[in-house]
Amino acid sequence: MTTVLIVDDQPLQRLGFRMLLESQDDMTIVGEAGNGTDAVRLAAQFHPDVALMDIRMPGMDGIDATRRIVATGDRTRVLILTTFDLDEYAYEGLRAGASGFLVKDALPGELLSGIRAVASGDAVVAPGLTRRLLDAYVHHLPPTPGAPVAPVALDPRLARLTDREREILTVIGQGWTNTEIAERLHLAESTVKTHVSRILAKTGARDRVQAVILAYDTRLVSPS
Repeated sequence: MTTVLIVDDQPLQRLGFRMLLESQDDMTIVGEAGNGTDAVRLAAQFHPDVALMDIRMPGMDGIDATRRIVATGDRTRVLILTTFDLDEYAYEGLRAGASGFLVKDALPGELLSGIRAVASGDAVVAPGLTRRLLDAYVHHLPPTPGAPVAPVALDPRLARLTDREREILTVIGQGWTNTEIAERLHLAESTVKTHVSRILAKTGARDRVQAVILAYDTRLVSPS
């Protein structure tokens, strides 16, 4: 059973999400929040598998709430909702630690699939779209506090990787899928998946999206 926290400042929007989720045998709603402050509190109280997070809310917005929820190290993964598929809020949400995003007018099946994917540990953003997001907004947002300013070789997260793992992290940051990595580097796809799993474990990245952001922050990849 996947537990979900609904976070949106619009009561009718929350009602729509509730009706959809309650129709599913494998999902249960643990709470609703109309702002980021309540979202952080309820996430700490109920430890949901997924927080379905609106971005634009009064008081604490969804970006800050996402950052605080992820910082606890709890199991809760955040799936953010945006009005447009390529806006700065989507980028900021991913950089804050969200495991993916969907547009608010997504079809019901897409939303349900996204929740299930995030709950299982996957990231709900296509690799190429993640790259386009980062390329579009990396120059327009303030740097992440504590982002490395030294050469990549000095970053401790990269120092844990083998040469092959660093190579694969680089092409993940360039938007390559597992299939593309396997074909272009002449590896079995199962081998690529093993490398990706090890990269996530060694760097502390929660999922593939966070691995892409890591590749940017450590300068393995530069915006095109």
